[in-house]
Amino acid sequence: MTEKQNNSIGRFKEFVKSHPKLVSEVRKGRYSWQEIYEEWYLLGEEDQKWLEYYEGPADIHHSGEKDEKDSKNALVSTLLSTIKNMDMDQIQSHISSLGQAISAVQGLLTQFQSKPENTVPTESKPPNPFALRKD
Repeated sequence: MTEKQNNSIGRFKEFVKSHPKLVSEVRKGRYSWQEIYEEWYLLGEEDQKWLEYYEGPADIHHSGEKDEKDSKNALVSTLLSTIKNMDMDQIQSHISSLGQAISAVQGLLTQFQSKPENTVPTESKPPNPFALRKD
């Protein structure tokens, strides 16, 4: 490895040591080390995203507005990682199955709601037992 890569990896290791909650996120399967490293490399160590994983002195204070922004960023980040992990073929098959089920229910409703055109009941007369026949 080159010295620049070695230095970057060393800094990342120090960053992870100061943000131990990242380790639990990786162990839970929410992120991979590659994803965290790429975000760390692109965003930098001072990005607001990393505050939720920080464990250190309690002298880090930020306003409620920043908290709200952080929670929104965390939500967006979670949504993006969830979308990355989705299997689009499986989702498409579920949507197709749901569409077929809705069509079946609509067919049943149509069948029960529509009235037959010949709604006039015909009276069937029983045969007269005393009917006279011509010879």
